[in-house]
Amino acid sequence: MSVDEATIEIIKNAKTIAVVGLSPKNYRPSNSVARYLMEQGYAVVPINPKHDMILGVKAYPDLMAARESEGNIDIVDIFRAPRNVLPHVEESIEIGAALVWMQVGVTHEEAALKARQADITVVMDLCLSVEHRALKRQRLL
Repeated sequence: MSVDEATIEIIKNAKTIAVVGLSPKNYRPSNSVARYLMEQGYAVVPINPKHDMILGVKAYPDLMAARESEGNIDIVDIFRAPRNVLPHVEESIEIGAALVWMQVGVTHEEAALKARQADITVVMDLCLSVEHRALKRQRLL
């Protein structure tokens, strides 16, 4: 198991997942992960300042705007280069997310430390849809 029990509980109880850097291009990993999460019943909130709609859902320029319109965001799934992660984690702290998930290839120790100091669970360098599928196979979700 790649994630701990506390993280599994957050995933199990989450209703809304913001996908930061969600691309409208269906061949991009962010798009396929978001589609999978939608199929699993999560409300997916696209965060991409360059688009108004992605996957038929209103997109927002940042997490603050998304929270104002959409309400509570449980998980922030980040598809950005490591150098761009810190502001999104700081916003995640402001909106009170329970979990910050950095996708495969994305790690940022300073941002992770800040999130953990704010009592936010952090996962780095793993794919949320891959882990979700594995947890379902193990009947943990």
